[in-house]
Amino acid sequence: MSHPPAWLATAIDIVLRAGAIQTRHLGTDLEIDKKGAIDLVTKVDFEVERMARETIAARFPGHLVLAEELENETESECRHWWVFDPVDGTVNYAHGLPLYCSSLALEVDGRPEVAAVYDPTRRELFTAERGVGAWLNGTPLRVTGVDRLVDSMLCTGFPYDVHETVAEVVGLFGAFIAEARAVRRLGSAALDLCYVAAGRLDGFWEQRLHPWDLSAASLLVEEAGGRVTRFDGTPFDTRCGQIVASNGPIHDAMVAVIDSHTRRAPNRTV
Repeated sequence: MSHPPAWLATAIDIVLRAGAIQTRHLGTDLEIDKKGAIDLVTKVDFEVERMARETIAARFPGHLVLAEELENETESECRHWWVFDPVDGTVNYAHGLPLYCSSLALEVDGRPEVAAVYDPTRRELFTAERGVGAWLNGTPLRVTGVDRLVDSMLCTGFPYDVHETVAEVVGLFGAFIAEARAVRRLGSAALDLCYVAAGRLDGFWEQRLHPWDLSAASLLVEEAGGRVTRFDGTPFDTRCGQIVASNGPIHDAMVAVIDSHTRRAPNRTV
């Protein structure tokens, strides 16, 4: 499928500029604030998001933006939404841990069509275009061919309410540890998904997520030949709040681990 070249070009431009802003502020006063007990926000999150909103408004005045920090439209029949996370991995960024990125997708009728994710610490630009492919710095991406969980490197994230849901979250983490070669927790859902697309990880799961956590990088996984669903294996959409992403061959086994854990703990929410 062919898309207007300006779509992907704009996504790339914004995430690269976001990376420059993130880098420029490292080592300075980030003016860190709390949105929740462990959910942080910095002045960089706001600066990057304002830049993105201004750029999109100037280039595509008929499009809307759904992003993490500033006020969003609540009711609209607009077909074109730019879904943006100005700093995915803000807690890492605030602590100086170099695992964070900026993530942007353009959704048309609720489905991501182009995507860009940029990690400024490694100068890695992940891009995707629906029906065309996924790339890392211009090199095509492909998921792994691993077909057993015991041979798989998996990754997950913990929701910001983990203090209240620790048994549920850690219980599922433990269930995967018992089946996989290794399980990691890196702190940036967008990068985790990009790493599945790049073949660095074989699978990823997480719940209680937002569209800006999922939209761009889920397209990367799909276009790299992977599979994305909800926890129960039903079709994924960027508003569903949860994701299982994999190379494909291990996907049903991942869903089965989640199902088995849920059945053992029926009062826990997944």
